[in-house]
Amino acid sequence: MSVGTVVLPAAGTPEGIFLFVPHLADLVWGTICFLIIAVVLIKYALPRFNAVLDERTAKIEEGLALTEKAKEEQSGAEARAARLVEDARLEAAKIRENAQAEADKIIADARAEAAGEAGRAMEAAERQIQADKQAAQISLRSDVGLLATDLAEKLVGEHLSDTELSGRVIDRFLDELENAPVSPAWSARAGSVR
Repeated sequence: MSVGTVVLPAAGTPEGIFLFVPHLADLVWGTICFLIIAVVLIKYALPRFNAVLDERTAKIEEGLALTEKAKEEQSGAEARAARLVEDARLEAAKIRENAQAEADKIIADARAEAAGEAGRAMEAAERQIQADKQAAQISLRSDVGLLATDLAEKLVGEHLSDTELSGRVIDRFLDELENAPVSPAWSARAGSVR
C-alpha cells in the first residue's frame, strides 16, 4: 500500500447508518436468545427474587410493628412512671402531714402534761406554804402566848396556874394583836424580815 491510495470497503460491508443496523439473522437469533433468557429469569429467578423481597418486606414491616409496639410500651411505661412519681409525692405529702399532726399532738400532750405538772407543783407549793404558815402561826401563837403569860405574870405579880384562864387571856391578847392597826414603820420592818 502506498501512501496515496484509498481503501474501499469490501462488497457487502455496510456503510453509513447501516453500520449500526444488525443483520436479520442476528436480530432473530438475538431475539430468540433474549426471550429464552427472559422466560428462564421470569420463571425461576423472578419468583426467588420476589420471595426475597417479600421476606425483606415482611421483616421490615415486622420491625416497624415492633418499633411501634416499643413506642407504645415506652409511652405506657412513662405514664406508669409518672403515676408512680405522683403517687410517691402524694404519699410523701400525706406522711409529712401525719408527722406534723403527730408532732403537734406530742407538743400539745407535752404542754398539757407540763401544765398539769406545774399545777400540781403549784398546789404542792401552796399546800406547803399553807402548812408552813399554819406551823408558823401555831409556833408564833405558842411563843407569843408564853411571852404574854410571862409578861402578865410579871405585871400582875403572881403565877397564873389556871390553864383555862391563861388560854383565854392568850387568845384575847392575840386577837387584839391581829385587830390592832399596824404602823408603817412596823410593816416595813416586818416586810424586811420576810
